[in-house]
Amino acid sequence: MAIPNLSALAVRERAVTLFFIILIGLAGLSAFMSLGRAEDPAFTIRVMMVSATWPGATAKEMQEQVAARLEKRIQEVEYFKRVITTARPGRVDMQIEFEDYAPGDMVPQLFYETRKRMQDEAPHMPPGVTGPIVNDDFSDVYFSLYALTAPELPPRLLAREAEVIRDRLARVEGVRKVDLLGERAERIFIEFDNTRIVNLGISMPAVLDAVDAQNQLAAAGYIETQGPRSYLRLTNGPTNPDTLRELPIRVEGRLLHLGDIAEIRRGYEDPPSYLVRASGEDAVLLGVVMGRGENGLDLGARLDDFTEAEKARLPLGLTLHQLTNQADAISEAVNLFQVKFFVAVAVVTLVCFLAIGWRAGIIVAITIPLTLALTFLLMRATDINLDRITLGALIIALGLLVDDAIIAIEMMLVKMEQGWERIEAAAHAWKVAAAPMLFGTLVTVAGFVPIGFAESAVGEFAGNIFWVLAYALLVSWLVAVIFTPYLGVKLLPDIARPHAQHDPYDSPRYVRLRRWIGLCVRRRKTVVFGTLGLLVLAALLMAATVQQQFFPSSDRPEVLVDIYMPEGTAMERTDEVTRRIEALLRDMPGVKTLSAYVGAGAPRFFLALNPEQPNPAFAKIIAVAHDSEQRRAIEAALQARVDAGEFPEARVRVHHLLFGPPVVWPVSFRISGPDLVTLRHIAERVRAVAADTPHVSQAHLEWGERAPVIRLQMDPDRLRLLNLTPRDVAQQFQFELDGLPVTHVREDIRSVEVRARGLPSAQPPSLRDMEIKTMDGRKIPVAQLGEVVIEYEDPVLKGYNREPFIAVNAEIDGAQAINVTHAVWDALHQVRADLPEGYQIEIGGSVESSSEADASIQKMQPIMVALMLIFIMLQMRSFSGTFVVMATAPLGVIGAVLALLLFNQPFGFVALLGLIGLAGILMRNTLILTQQVTDNVNHGMTMLDAVIEAAVRRARPVVLTALAAALAFIPLATDPFWGPLAYVLIGGVLVGTLITLLFVPALYALLFRLPRPSPPQ
Repeated sequence: MAIPNLSALAVRERAVTLFFIILIGLAGLSAFMSLGRAEDPAFTIRVMMVSATWPGATAKEMQEQVAARLEKRIQEVEYFKRVITTARPGRVDMQIEFEDYAPGDMVPQLFYETRKRMQDEAPHMPPGVTGPIVNDDFSDVYFSLYALTAPELPPRLLAREAEVIRDRLARVEGVRKVDLLGERAERIFIEFDNTRIVNLGISMPAVLDAVDAQNQLAAAGYIETQGPRSYLRLTNGPTNPDTLRELPIRVEGRLLHLGDIAEIRRGYEDPPSYLVRASGEDAVLLGVVMGRGENGLDLGARLDDFTEAEKARLPLGLTLHQLTNQADAISEAVNLFQVKFFVAVAVVTLVCFLAIGWRAGIIVAITIPLTLALTFLLMRATDINLDRITLGALIIALGLLVDDAIIAIEMMLVKMEQGWERIEAAAHAWKVAAAPMLFGTLVTVAGFVPIGFAESAVGEFAGNIFWVLAYALLVSWLVAVIFTPYLGVKLLPDIARPHAQHDPYDSPRYVRLRRWIGLCVRRRKTVVFGTLGLLVLAALLMAATVQQQFFPSSDRPEVLVDIYMPEGTAMERTDEVTRRIEALLRDMPGVKTLSAYVGAGAPRFFLALNPEQPNPAFAKIIAVAHDSEQRRAIEAALQARVDAGEFPEARVRVHHLLFGPPVVWPVSFRISGPDLVTLRHIAERVRAVAADTPHVSQAHLEWGERAPVIRLQMDPDRLRLLNLTPRDVAQQFQFELDGLPVTHVREDIRSVEVRARGLPSAQPPSLRDMEIKTMDGRKIPVAQLGEVVIEYEDPVLKGYNREPFIAVNAEIDGAQAINVTHAVWDALHQVRADLPEGYQIEIGGSVESSSEADASIQKMQPIMVALMLIFIMLQMRSFSGTFVVMATAPLGVIGAVLALLLFNQPFGFVALLGLIGLAGILMRNTLILTQQVTDNVNHGMTMLDAVIEAAVRRARPVVLTALAAALAFIPLATDPFWGPLAYVLIGGVLVGTLITLLFVPALYALLFRLPRPSPPQ
């Protein structure tokens, strides 16, 4: 069944058409106001963590006895990609990643399958192992981080205040959950003087057992009565240090109180495993996670109201700081893009005014909000928010969605100039241009299919580019064939009928254009092969000269300072260096908020930030500046102090956030193999090569240092003669040095660990002077148990898919990570050639992530090409016409490379999207041009005249749409994320369109062996 002429129908039923224009405008405005706002699109992070602890185990024992067993089970899960294992003394952390193409809605099931296998394996863990502990909330992004500080308040009371605030904060509409972060674990210490205990003849195990027995919560039964069931309750055990002091201890018939033989005091985990400070003060953090699909700006406003009310409610001395606030970033991003968007609208409208008159320009300007209104309705219906990706896609669409309206109104003007009635001219656009415009639009949309359906993290991150562009461009076609003719009938001026047959294409400028096109047809080989030569040259320049990039740097105001101490460094030493850097940052102008995290990374407050795992030798400082300019000033000032050698004991890295998937170090190489000594040797060679490569700084091994350990080599025979076991000795050492957990005291909403240990003041000056107590009460010097020696062991071991590996990481200076990585890789040819069997070097960092993203795009490109061929063939109905259209697809590379080189822009993933889309834009123009050739032939022209006249008649709308598109992209050029794509599209559209107008006639002449036109007189 033939599709009715929608243009004629819209002009005939004008009241209905006007009604729908008004309805669409109002509905679109409502949809725009209700669209969700977010900084970045939500996407599934297919990563989870599994951890286990085993006090007393070495890193090697954690790797072999715990991690190896768990890794085997983890690899059984479907869509498993890799597991990166970090084993430290007494702890192992495994970061599990699933394939990017794992369906997003299946990820919770994959997490469940992993958790189930970990639970199945838990009973088979060695005695003393706690875990495995599964963290499947690793991907949570905190919308806002609050710091609660009170310098005069004990940390345990500060945590209680934070709990109260958390409960109120969780009730704010739009908040999914609130986490308490950075709370210092509370302890109650029972500190014994060993000498006094021995003199009193008290058995330490008996004392500890008595403490535990007094605190056991045990059921005492109940009595069934005639009425209620009555439970028998016993007096509660000790709940604080005071009641612990009064705890009775029976010693040889005498009754003593625990306070008589020990000092009891409150304290905290010592040494601490994780410290958090805000503006130099100890803090407890409240991390707010936003509900899925919520409007970030609305939630930000509600949190602001909550913060103001909470500050008024807080007791004197407590301060609530907002460290990070995603609402600010969303507001800034959305407002900035809206400004750029309206600038682009104004630019496109101005171009139309100047090119086709103010009345026609107004018509085109009206079609823009109509198209956007329908686009917003579709976005609202499919739950697509306004964020960095969709706003950029709307600006890209703005440069393209006016094309069909310009073509329709330009064709209407031409027919009216030729003497047609305006209603007849309005209906003519449907007959001649509706099908070519539709298929041209479909070809343009098909160009973005790879990113829309790429099965990868970046595909999920940037996939809405395809959907928003598809909505906008397809809707723009409907607006062009339905509403534009109606507006033309209403608004276009009357054009006087010419007395004689008038041809608008006989004006002087068209005559000059016809001469240029005729020249190209005569010199067809020169034009075609010259264009191919330029294309080859552009491709070579792209590979050799243009900088390569994965994702650009973010313009967010956070300064990140990573502090890496040598592996095995004590927490106290790491904290000391961190405090010195904090002091520097506090005195710098432009610092809005300052927070420090010692012993692990910061919570994930940005999508592309992976929290670092627990490590006493690591700390992170986050300084939030007022804007990106001040951020750069802070970075430069701090980097200068680092370069001056103020922190020689640490590797201090000053950097900022990046867009895209998380990448810790921009340049990274993984060296894997079975033997650690060989691995260190190879890794050191790789590091030396990397350090000698230009633009590389801070080249280092991720791990490899060995840390000293004190080993007591005990004689088993002597130990047995003393009636001691290694367990007895270990427990007594732990009692003296670290303390033994005894029980847990129940205190309001917390369980506080009670830990027994020797008095710190009574500890001997050295390990050799310590004494071990035998079962019969004798004290034996440590020297009699064996020899005390200093040995070295690995404080950390890392594995990649169950194979040991060492990463060589580096920062870049004045270049792009991909270019530098390839330069290092080429310089490693001899190292790679010398690798022993079983060892390999793999590229990591930005290049690995970029390759995975590019592979997901390339996987979809055959489908893209197939769709384009289908659309073009359905329109052209000939192989030759299809070939001509496809031949123009790569021509945009010429202009794109020129723009990238002129403006010193890198070519990365975002620019790649522009290049792919550019092919569809150029083929769309060529499709309309080739259809004009077919129409001219059908109207009786010779093939030669048809080709030349088609280029002449399509020149104005093609050039006009190209100019409108290029100028619409200019506001994007200043954006750090979209800038490279904007330059690719600006250069590609302008140069590609110009080349297409000259190249297509020459290609037609060459393919069809057309006669040479006579030279112009």
